[in-house]
Amino acid sequence: MFNWTGKTTAGTVKSGEMSAGSKEELTSILKKQGITATTISEKKAGFKLFGPKKQKITEKDLVIFTRQFSTMFTAGIPIVQGLDILAKQIENKSMGEVISQIKSDVETGTTLADALKKHKKLFDDLYINLVAAGEAGGVLDGVLLRLANYIEKSMKLKKKVKGAMIYPIIVMSIAGLVIAIIMIFVIPIFAKIFGEMGAKLPGPTRSVIWLSHFLAGIGGVSIVATIFGIIFAIKQVRTTDAGKMKTDRILLKFPIFGDLLRKVAVARFTRTLGTLLNSGVPILDGLEICAKSSGNKVVEEVIMGVKTEVASGKTVAEPLSKSPVFPAMVCQMISVGESTGALDGMLIKIADFYDDEVDNSVNNLTTMLEPMLMVFLGTTIGYIVVALYLPIFKMGEVIGK
Repeated sequence: MFNWTGKTTAGTVKSGEMSAGSKEELTSILKKQGITATTISEKKAGFKLFGPKKQKITEKDLVIFTRQFSTMFTAGIPIVQGLDILAKQIENKSMGEVISQIKSDVETGTTLADALKKHKKLFDDLYINLVAAGEAGGVLDGVLLRLANYIEKSMKLKKKVKGAMIYPIIVMSIAGLVIAIIMIFVIPIFAKIFGEMGAKLPGPTRSVIWLSHFLAGIGGVSIVATIFGIIFAIKQVRTTDAGKMKTDRILLKFPIFGDLLRKVAVARFTRTLGTLLNSGVPILDGLEICAKSSGNKVVEEVIMGVKTEVASGKTVAEPLSKSPVFPAMVCQMISVGESTGALDGMLIKIADFYDDEVDNSVNNLTTMLEPMLMVFLGTTIGYIVVALYLPIFKMGEVIGK
């Protein structure tokens, strides 16, 4: 953030504060607005030993801002005034600061899209390009409303996928913790009792006691270290584009999760491209934005290939049909949309259909996993219980004789 003073072409002195990457960038922005900068100084924050902790800006905050801004714009409130009202009334103070900076930039003559570009961590290419198209076409209120709907639907889709992934992980973690507690703390007590009796133990009992000693010793540490090592290795591999490509390709081939991820990719691609085309963004720009926001390197490569083919004069459906990621039905529906001139509407219909498909897949996955996890837990705990009771039954038989 910089404080600046300058003169207009008419000789009027103006001053203000503006967010920019450097003094040179600020000078260039002011020059475009017909202002020659005379002094520029960086605004320094006061020292605070225990300053307030910055709130994290979530997708929900972004949806609230976008929807409220759209409502104000539709009601005829000027952009600057609307931004000022939102900056003051929004609950998230960090979001409020960002909106204030955007308002300051718009006040000095910067377009809303250019003002948003300075906050790329919050506003992605999709958001910025849609706003730019809305400003150019004079339909910013409608674009903002579509953006709010798009972000809300994207949030729901992410929530479904996270729910599908997290549920089995949590259940398996709890099951593993319970079994580990039994093996490390309970089994040694029984092993001590059996050892004092000096009787020969059955095979299942010996195996459970051996596993208990293994987990209580170096084995438990080795398993935990291996798990963390694998997680760290995967993260390191995914720091490179080649690594992301390999891991994403493997994920798409997983028996159950692969199909779910494929449906999510189709839903995201069709909704993003449909929203962009509906807002007046050119198809080549739309395909590039879809590729960058796909979240999967394999899908990104496919979409960039489609963009190249479309640039050479082909339809979207033709190169898309060559990819195993996109089902034949999707390609046929896109082809119909292109031939009828209603591609944007067709893409939204496909997205809605695949949102429901993701819902069904998540429900089916949960329904299938529950009995599998119950069988696993029942078998494991049952084996441990039987292994512990076998020596007791044997002792009972000896005493009876």
